[in-house]
Amino acid sequence: MKERLWTKSFIMLMVGNLFVFMSFQMLIPTLPPYIKSIGASGLEIGLVTALFSIGAVLSRPFIGFMLEYKPRKSLVITGAIMLLLVTILYPFSQVVLIFLLFRFVHGLVWGWSTTVNGTAAVDVIPNSRLGEGMGYYGLSITIGMIIAPSLGIFLYNITSFTNLIYISAALGVIAIFLLTIVRYQTPEAVLNTRKEELKFSYVGSSVEKSSWFPAFITIIINLGYGSVVTFIVIFGQERGIEQIFLFYVFNAIMATLARPIAGKWFDEKGPIGLVLFCTSMTFIGMWVLSFAHSSLFIAIAGVLFGVGFGCLIPTLQSWALLMTPSKRRGVANGMIFSSIDLGIGLSGIIFGVLAQFVETASIFRIASLFLIFAIVLVLFMERKKRIASRESLVPKKKVRTSF
Repeated sequence: MKERLWTKSFIMLMVGNLFVFMSFQMLIPTLPPYIKSIGASGLEIGLVTALFSIGAVLSRPFIGFMLEYKPRKSLVITGAIMLLLVTILYPFSQVVLIFLLFRFVHGLVWGWSTTVNGTAAVDVIPNSRLGEGMGYYGLSITIGMIIAPSLGIFLYNITSFTNLIYISAALGVIAIFLLTIVRYQTPEAVLNTRKEELKFSYVGSSVEKSSWFPAFITIIINLGYGSVVTFIVIFGQERGIEQIFLFYVFNAIMATLARPIAGKWFDEKGPIGLVLFCTSMTFIGMWVLSFAHSSLFIAIAGVLFGVGFGCLIPTLQSWALLMTPSKRRGVANGMIFSSIDLGIGLSGIIFGVLAQFVETASIFRIASLFLIFAIVLVLFMERKKRIASRESLVPKKKVRTSF
C-alpha cells in the first residue's frame, strides 16, 4: 500500500511556497525599469541580477548548516517574514546604491527561503514517493515563475511601483499564514543534534559529497538553459515574433502535465533514464527554438522544454536528496539551488560575451552542446558504476604468500 502523499501539511506547504514565489517573481521584470527610472546606468541595471545571485549563493551554506540542528518551522517562517520585510523596503530605495544593497540582501534572504522550504517539503513527503512528491512541489515553483512576471508587468504598467510592492507584500502575508498551518516533520537525527556538536565549514555546508554528481549535472544543464533565459526575448525581437509568451505558456502547461508522470517514473525506475530522456528533449527544444520563425515553432519549443527541462530540475533535485542522509538534506538542497544560480549566472556571462560575435540563434545551438556533455557524463558514470558493481560480485583470487 502506498504511503499517503496528499496530506494537509504537504498541500499547505506547496500552496504557501507558490505564494512565496508569486510575491517574489512578480518583481523580477519590474525592478530593472524601476532602477533605471531613478538614474541607474547599464552596468548598475546588470548588477540587479548579479548581486542578487551572489547573495543567494553566499547564504545557502549557512542555512544548510542550520538545517542540521534546527527545527524546520522556525526557519521556514523566519525566511518568509524576512522576504516580506525586504520587499516592503524597496519603495524607500530612491538612491541607486541603496537599491543595490537591498537587492543583495534580498538575494541572501531568497537563498535562505528556497533552501528551507525545499528541505521542509522533502521531510513531509514519504521516501517511497519522493520523486512524485517533489515533482508536484516543483509545480508551485514553475507556476509562480510563469504567472507572476506577467502579472507584475501588467500591474507596473497600470499603477505605481509602490502599489505593486503592496500587492507583492500582500501575497507574502498570505504565504506566511499558509506556512504557519503546516505540521513540519523535522528528522530525529536533526532534533537529536546540538549546535555544539557540529563544526561549521563553509565548504562542508556548501557541498554534500554523497550527491555531488547530480549537482554538477545541474550546473552543466543550466549553462545551456541560461542562454534561453537571457536571450529569448531578444531572439523574438530579431525574428519579429511578437507571441514569444507562448513559449512560457506551453512550457508551463506541459511541465504541469508531465511532472506527475516523471515523478512516478523516478520512484519506479530511478533517475538515470529519466535524466537522459529529459535532457534529450531539452536539447531538441533548443534546436527547434533556434530555427523558429513563427509562433507555431515557439509553441512547439515550449512544449519540448516543458516536458524536458520542466521535469529535469525536480528530477536532479530528487536524485540528490535520495543519495543524501536525512541530516544533510538541507545542505544538498541548497547545493542544488546554488548549482542552478551558478549555471545560469555563468551562462549569462559566457554567452553575453559571445553575443557580440554571433547571432542569437547560433547561441542557442552552441549552448545545446552543454546538454550533450551532460548526457555523456551521465552515461559514463552509469557505465562506471555497473562495471564496479560486476567486479564486486567476482570472487577475488587468493594471493600466494609463500614461495
